[in-house]
Amino acid sequence: MKSITANRLNDGEAVWLDARGAWVTDARRAAVFRSDDEAVAMLETVSRQGDVVVEPYAIDVTVEAGAMVPVRLRERIRAKGPTVRSDLGPQAALAAVAA
Repeated sequence: MKSITANRLNDGEAVWLDARGAWVTDARRAAVFRSDDEAVAMLETVSRQGDVVVEPYAIDVTVEAGAMVPVRLRERIRAKGPTVRSDLGPQAALAAVAA
């Protein structure tokens, strides 16, 4: 299974492509493509959107509890945010919602 990720051009934020074709900052909302062909076709489409993101690429993912989970550590870190300050990035927003 694959998802597509990139960095938003205007601020460098890590983003993921959702099922509607929109770029979202919450990795849990990322679309999961069941086949490599499906992911490659979507990647070709979004690669032509050069004014929104930079360097989109497909990543290997699994689905756990209904949410996309990146396979590689690098992508898990990008999805969760900084590893040294839990008060910054996506994990801070999740903590605020839980509080």
